[in-house]
Amino acid sequence: MWDSLSFNFPLILFVLTVLTGLVYLADILVFRRRREARAKAATDAFNAQIVQSLTPEQNELARAKRDEVRESQLRAPWWIEYPVSFFPVILIVFGLRSFLVEPFKIPSGSMLPTLLMGDFILVNKYTYGIRLPIVNHKVMSLNQPRRGDVMVFRFPENPSLDYIKRVIGTPGDTVEYVDKRLTVNGIPAKLEAAGGYTYVERNLEFVSTQRYQESLDDKSHAILVHQEIPAVRLEGVRQFQFRDNCVYNERGFTCKVPDGHYFMMGDNRDNSEDSRYWGFVPDRNIVGKAFLIWWNFDELKRIGSSIN
Repeated sequence: MWDSLSFNFPLILFVLTVLTGLVYLADILVFRRRREARAKAATDAFNAQIVQSLTPEQNELARAKRDEVRESQLRAPWWIEYPVSFFPVILIVFGLRSFLVEPFKIPSGSMLPTLLMGDFILVNKYTYGIRLPIVNHKVMSLNQPRRGDVMVFRFPENPSLDYIKRVIGTPGDTVEYVDKRLTVNGIPAKLEAAGGYTYVERNLEFVSTQRYQESLDDKSHAILVHQEIPAVRLEGVRQFQFRDNCVYNERGFTCKVPDGHYFMMGDNRDNSEDSRYWGFVPDRNIVGKAFLIWWNFDELKRIGSSIN
């Protein structure tokens, strides 16, 4: 399933921030001073023309005219006024998106039933460490991703795309998915049946499957299991870094997660393109932790729901 969350909007926002910031700085250092000098010269010239013996009413009109002349000289042209006006807003938005929270829209059903197509979510950008925008270089380490976290990351095959999946394996873990049962480090994940589940695919086809409640460590989340779909489509497995850490067969796979990497899977367990097909996610690709659904046009009751 197609899982990319966004185009390169952060880069566009960064370019806008730089361009408007340069105009803002140039206005402070150069253009504004020039306008103030012109305004002073125009005011002085106007004052020199005023006859000293004016009546009070005439003086009032003269002062109004002088203020009008001064304001006309101080007024910035549109190509300065607009960037200077928008720069603080763009800077605040860029800072919030880069270091605090970033919004995304869910484009596919690979994380059903946790996340629906059309969900607008918020991602915590500092939970796993402070990273420089655009280059995504970590400058301060904080918490590490834990099994069960829903995480946004840059797709290893194309880092310009953002993907969202659930953390199944952390560095050093052995992940097995055999006969539709997940095992991590030899410990089977607890699985409880939770009834049937029906959803609509992107092609408007109705799909009926089984819903389960899966537990990883101390976290519980819902997953979908399609009995008619194999645990891994062997023809879909690509070559990727540390591919030798994985063993595949008709029943499923076993993977040893290398240091500094994470194994990701979708909650729509058998209908998700994830780490079993394109490999491990390196730490440098982490974007943040999804924590809130802030909007959904079709499911208003989901607004404000936390992401588990």
